[in-house]
Amino acid sequence: MAYRWTNTLTKEDITPQAAYLNRRQILAGMGGLGAIGLAGKASAQGALEPNTLEEITSYNNFYEFGTGKGDPAANAGRMQTSPWSIKVDGMVDNPGTYALDDLLAGLSVEDRLYRFRCVEAWSMVIPWNGIELADILNKVGVQSGAKYVAFETVVQPENMPGVQRRVLDFPYVEGLRLDEAMHPLTIMATGIYDQPIANQCGAPIRLVVPWKYGFKSIKSIVRITLTDREPPTSWNKANAREYGFYSNVNPNVNHPRWSQATERRIGGGLFASRQDTLMFNGYPEVASLYDGMDLSANF
Repeated sequence: MAYRWTNTLTKEDITPQAAYLNRRQILAGMGGLGAIGLAGKASAQGALEPNTLEEITSYNNFYEFGTGKGDPAANAGRMQTSPWSIKVDGMVDNPGTYALDDLLAGLSVEDRLYRFRCVEAWSMVIPWNGIELADILNKVGVQSGAKYVAFETVVQPENMPGVQRRVLDFPYVEGLRLDEAMHPLTIMATGIYDQPIANQCGAPIRLVVPWKYGFKSIKSIVRITLTDREPPTSWNKANAREYGFYSNVNPNVNHPRWSQATERRIGGGLFASRQDTLMFNGYPEVASLYDGMDLSANF
């Protein structure tokens, strides 16, 4: 059973977009800020300062729309996101194909301020709006014996020019161990800065697992499968030597082609110094999930 996340931020910890901050200042004056479910903590690197919405929506990896960082913003407007449904199958009590609104009905959308660390050694801080994945899984009913959760991204060849280039074996697939999926930090995001999530960021719903490299947080999800076997994942299939199943942020385990000890913060400016990368991306509360595991072998 997942526990609810307890907010540790105050308004001094964040510097969001003007409208986003103004709304919270009003709530703070009403005594309501402490009830807002912002997640994340001031780190050893200083208070978390969110990237701007422009930075978040203009610098993306979404290979279905191209391999350049600007390609998703340029091309993702073609993707059809309404109506949207998600197939839920495997070891669940209530399998079926759910309209997105029906799947999320009755569940609480929370605000989560999270670090985002790409395996390419760049990072952002993003104010997500989303629902704990555990709430969705509890709603559909996880059967005894399920050990993993698998995810699949939509494929729309007519709207996704990158699909034709076969950079990866599409559809993009990802997976988590069940205890990772049920952890309260794991969310299904539907918005950023209180706005519906942009197509290039994974509209209309994506996974966010803040202690793992960004490619684990699969976008534009159309299928969720509960299984007793470790599911295949796209980057692991493409190059298992470089991209393990777990892909936890770990400054002590380098990518074969570059160091993971430091990161470049997007929006920091041309002359900004690199930041030290934090173990588990600064979320030590997940460390117990990996007790007894060799995180160099299980990377």
